[in-house]
Amino acid sequence: MAKRDFYEILGISKNADASEIKKAYRKLAIKYHPDKNPDDPKAEEQFKEAAEAYEILSNPEKKQRYDQFGHSGVDGQGGFGGGGHGGMDMDDIFSQFGDIFGGGGGGFGGGGFGRSQGRRTVKGTNLRVRLNLTLEEIVNGVEKKIKVNKLVQAEGVEYKTCSTCKGSGQVTRIVNSFLGQMQTAAACPTCNGSGQQIGKKPAGADQNGMVRKEVVIPIEIPAGVEDGMQLNVRGKGNDAPGNGVAGDLLVVISEVEHESLKREGQNLHYDLYLNIADAALGTSVEIPAIGGNVKFKITSGTQSGKTLRLKGKGVPSVNGYGKGDILVHVNIWTPQNLTKEEKKALEILKKSENFAPNPTSKDKGFFDRVKDVFS
Repeated sequence: MAKRDFYEILGISKNADASEIKKAYRKLAIKYHPDKNPDDPKAEEQFKEAAEAYEILSNPEKKQRYDQFGHSGVDGQGGFGGGGHGGMDMDDIFSQFGDIFGGGGGGFGGGGFGRSQGRRTVKGTNLRVRLNLTLEEIVNGVEKKIKVNKLVQAEGVEYKTCSTCKGSGQVTRIVNSFLGQMQTAAACPTCNGSGQQIGKKPAGADQNGMVRKEVVIPIEIPAGVEDGMQLNVRGKGNDAPGNGVAGDLLVVISEVEHESLKREGQNLHYDLYLNIADAALGTSVEIPAIGGNVKFKITSGTQSGKTLRLKGKGVPSVNGYGKGDILVHVNIWTPQNLTKEEKKALEILKKSENFAPNPTSKDKGFFDRVKDVFS
């Protein structure tokens, strides 16, 4: 038997827009819905026929092919198979009603517009803890054992099928509307949708059969975490009653300030103070770094404000994309309380031409140094 024209089925013209197509299908879906026409094969056939027509015409690409080639252009392209609407899955048809009626939460009679959500899995609540980490722990990564007080199922607790919803997790009710009788479903108020309720409650347990217990949870902290970052440890939060699943443990990182290194992203900053003689003559210094001090040579004539860079001695990326640097900021320390001998020596030295400021293009100003730091 040849298929009828889709436009003819919905009773619309080929120039109908999307809203007219939807309106026409909605009208037919209500008229021929199986729950309004029980044991009527003809109505069910018309219901499927309208659904197939809407499935093609509501899709701009499929509609274009149908307008150009007819049924041969869309056979096998529909969501219900290409062998005719007679083999269509009713659940697939009902899934369209979320679009047509603005949601899939209700239906006619027992069939329903959209599929039932059924029993839901109850999840325990999340726990949040703050974890203090030193810079050394952040750079190297560390395993920590955290003590938390969490809800767990009491020993000896027993659960049974909910007497209200009979284990389905939901209750239904039927109300009259302009569309006819509408059936709505909601989570069971007795078991909160889990389908279970407490059967045997041990002493000290709450109404859900839960008790609070201190638990030690080991967690791996990856290298490179930052202050304020939150790590999600799944399934380590409060347990849920019955067959529910545990919530998550949310670990908020708090970075303990280092005594000499200041962190900025993946880079570490260190202020190095040199006396005038060491800056002029050159010297060797030790720069604090994670894992041990690093010996560093200061060349003669080093100016105050110069920034030196220790490559790869900073903080690793939490995503594994390399490590930052240690930026050493040179500060020339000017003595404040001089002896008579020191003043006399400086009076002689300041007359030397070498002590007269003579910056060159290599001696960068403040803004250039700032650019270097962030480059």
